[in-house]
Amino acid sequence: MRFAQLSINNEIHLAIQKAEGYIDLALLAQKEKVDLPQSMLAYLQNQEKYQETLKKVAKKVSPNVTEAISFAPVVTNPEKILCVGLNYMSHRLETNRFEMPEYPVLFSKFNNALASHQAVIVPPAEVKNLDYEAELVLVIGKIIYQADLEEAKQAIFGLTIGNDFSARDLQFRTQQWLLGKSCDQFAPVGPVVVTSDAFDLDHLALEISCEVNGELRQQANTRDLIFQCAQVVSYASQTMTLRPGDLIFTGTPSGVILGQKEQQQKWLTTGDEVVVKIENIGELSNRIG
Repeated sequence: MRFAQLSINNEIHLAIQKAEGYIDLALLAQKEKVDLPQSMLAYLQNQEKYQETLKKVAKKVSPNVTEAISFAPVVTNPEKILCVGLNYMSHRLETNRFEMPEYPVLFSKFNNALASHQAVIVPPAEVKNLDYEAELVLVIGKIIYQADLEEAKQAIFGLTIGNDFSARDLQFRTQQWLLGKSCDQFAPVGPVVVTSDAFDLDHLALEISCEVNGELRQQANTRDLIFQCAQVVSYASQTMTLRPGDLIFTGTPSGVILGQKEQQQKWLTTGDEVVVKIENIGELSNRIG
């Protein structure tokens, strides 16, 4: 199934995406007097209660929202937003890191960084070197701690699209990347989450790309990830409990502005349109304000 969170009258509604539009579960629950989850997190925390009902809804109910759609982040209040740095060899090479890593490089973003599909991203005034990073994002659906690879795979509820916007000038002020990674709106995700049963997580091979103003900047395949999805989830769970709604950005391929020669670097600026596409999920579009 394919889920989105819609913003309707300043409220967030969980919805199921179909080819013809969206089934707004809040509207459906009100009309049919049935108990349905009202947010992505509510569903993730109560999957056993709602799963079969939502499968029936997806098959039998027609969309009740077909136009004038505004989106919210696919999860609005994750406990954790984890990110994997340098997880494609092509990206390591363009940043002059030639060694094969022994462990995933983990860093974090905070909830303030969340943004939606079609949101206008307004960086802090002091940011001069704004960069994009197209990423596959994992949505965790179970509580796990010290999980093996199979348990980690089973904990992945679904896949979505993310853009790890990065202020390179802030990122490299110190040895800690946090400042340049977790500015407001620097983690747009969406527009949909596709449940993991639609993918072969053991042999994931999805085309991923990024375009800026229609110009192709990044193009790769998720099979080129150094640490695959279950490996990342298992590794993170060895030292921290992962919970439903947690988001994990899995890394970006080559083609970021940082990887270009200094004289060729043209950082993102007001009016630029950045579109991240991932096969079988969709596209995440954001404009710089």
